[in-house]
Amino acid sequence: MPHLPLFRRLLRYAGIAVLSWVALSWFVVLVLRFVPPWTSAVIMERRLDALIHGEKDFQLQHHWVPWSRISPWAPIAMVAGEDQKFPFHHGFDFGSIENAIDAADDGKRLRGASTISQQTAKNLFLWNGRSFVRKGLEAYFTVLLELTWPKQRILEVYMNVAQFGDGIYGVGAASNTFFHGLPAQLSLAQAARLAAVLPSPDRFHVDRPSGYVLERARWIEQQVRQLGGPAYLQSRQPPRDVRPARRR
Repeated sequence: MPHLPLFRRLLRYAGIAVLSWVALSWFVVLVLRFVPPWTSAVIMERRLDALIHGEKDFQLQHHWVPWSRISPWAPIAMVAGEDQKFPFHHGFDFGSIENAIDAADDGKRLRGASTISQQTAKNLFLWNGRSFVRKGLEAYFTVLLELTWPKQRILEVYMNVAQFGDGIYGVGAASNTFFHGLPAQLSLAQAARLAAVLPSPDRFHVDRPSGYVLERARWIEQQVRQLGGPAYLQSRQPPRDVRPARRR
């Protein structure tokens, strides 16, 4: 067996590489619990795409805003519109996943079932697109976030890296661009309008809302009130009528 020692060395090197990557990724996640991320993978992807395609008019707008300087209506609007079980699940909404699978089995259009934790993991560390590799990495980083960060930190980062328009990332840039004000001044109606475009910020527009966006914004406002407003984010048990997430 002359090749056995070589195989064992390669296997050992592969094991070391995997363990090193796991340790490094966990270290980065741990650091970002306390240090604001200056960018995200999705932001860098869009910037690179603009350079490759020669989009000379492309302008990137993004700046970090801490939780204390964001209107309390913004986080509850995101939760009401995207992931109403966010305060209570551990990164995955298995009920929504099961419903999505059942809908696909019935021949309906396949819809996503990503939680805010999963979307934060994808936006921060990964790329757009659909593949088993990306979904697997998304699940891995979601577990790291849920184990390392408190829920408020996950939601804080999500609000700061989510896309609200072409080149517009984060609630700070969105507040300034669309409402000409600070994120701390967002009203419930404005926060709901921002949350309403999250299913597809490339198709829907905050400043030129379609009938769908306006209807969805009104629905989000209604959900925020039914959930009990910002205090819902500190709830320990979900109400009986909490809705599954509405996914992209």
